[in-house]
Amino acid sequence: MPRLREKPLVAALICLSACAATTTLTSTWKAPDVQTITPSGQAVAAVFMSNHESERRAGEEALAADITNMGARGIPAYTIVPDEPRMSADAVRQKLKDAGVNAVVTMRVVGKDQRVTYSPGYVASGPYGGFGPYWGYGWGSVYSPGYLQSDTLVSVETLLYGLKDDKLIWASTSRTENPSDLAGLINEVAYATANAMVKAGVLAAPAK
Repeated sequence: MPRLREKPLVAALICLSACAATTTLTSTWKAPDVQTITPSGQAVAAVFMSNHESERRAGEEALAADITNMGARGIPAYTIVPDEPRMSADAVRQKLKDAGVNAVVTMRVVGKDQRVTYSPGYVASGPYGGFGPYWGYGWGSVYSPGYLQSDTLVSVETLLYGLKDDKLIWASTSRTENPSDLAGLINEVAYATANAMVKAGVLAAPAK
């Protein structure tokens, strides 16, 4: 039996409903001795791990844009290391260092689940004693049938590495409900992660 080709995440997300996405962090970790990082002046490479090159590049561009919006200089990793999935970690690290990169943010989808919720139909007994009272009540309380609602939950792992000491600074896992597309997913996760890092003292709060 032929094996079905796995669809890229982008294609899968396009098929989801256009409901507003919501992201929550399900776990976080920070290095015990981490010092607060000021994004300004930092060159940060964005890595989106995917087996599909077009998806990887689109993800890195979206993530790099979010990093830049937070005050650093976001750089899609593929612009420095075009063949990153096929290169060794040592070779990638050296190329990034040679390009002046200070840190690396990686994102990787680690799960996609469906949640189905059933809302039952409902109708109440009316005032049947008289035509007048029932007429208005009947029109205002017509039976509404039950329905099933399916939500898609996408889990993403986000890591921040400092290249100077080759050290993990931050790790978190998030869950996003009904992302509309890849850029929206990354934007939601980046925003929620940055807020958590500020609260944890890992990232300096943006200047007002």
